[in-house]
Amino acid sequence: MADAMTSRTAQPYDDLDVIDARAPRMNQAVIGGLSLLAMIIGAKWLVAVLALQLVVGLTLGRRFCLPCVLYFELLQPRVGEGPIEDARPPRFANMMGAGFLGAATLAFVLDAASVGWVLTGIVAALALLAAVTGLCLGCEMYRLSARVRGISARRMTRIEPADVALGSTGGVVEFTHPLCSECRDWQERLALEGRSPVLVDVSKRPELARKYGVAVVPTIVAVHADGTVMERLAP
Repeated sequence: MADAMTSRTAQPYDDLDVIDARAPRMNQAVIGGLSLLAMIIGAKWLVAVLALQLVVGLTLGRRFCLPCVLYFELLQPRVGEGPIEDARPPRFANMMGAGFLGAATLAFVLDAASVGWVLTGIVAALALLAAVTGLCLGCEMYRLSARVRGISARRMTRIEPADVALGSTGGVVEFTHPLCSECRDWQERLALEGRSPVLVDVSKRPELARKYGVAVVPTIVAVHADGTVMERLAP
């Protein structure tokens, strides 16, 4: 167990920009399963407890997210670290879950039980869908909201050559994070294609991430020598 913990590339309570992709799915499984149980047995109090747990975890950090602690302390040391991903989309999904369960709790207080159970059912369905299939609609909502707010790489039309040290013929620019598994996979894939990317580490250059509206990593674009973005490769 000690070897598995020391081999972590991302420390779960310190490297908050990223997260083991299995941890959110564990959280989704617990929240979804308990929400479904609350509906089956009519436990309105359990819905309130789940809403409170999400709020506490979001406010005080992963050490106070009980499903996360269960994964990081009991499961991860045994099964090993999973793929490392950007932590922002699953965090936004948790915010949505907290909002829906909080609204459900308020509905119960106001004697609108049918509304409360509908909201609880939505959380149960979406959380279990994400846990089982990996399709996190809350995460996709984060990406959509980023585009609406104008901070998406989809709007990136130009990168200043001086910002990323492009070669005379242009190249591929990858906004990355040193602990991002998918980022490394893309680097290997591009290298095999003979297109080794210019890396921009968002943990060291957050001002460039803000400047170019990088909402998630990896964000990868093909750039002309004059800085014009010709193609978006990811996400």
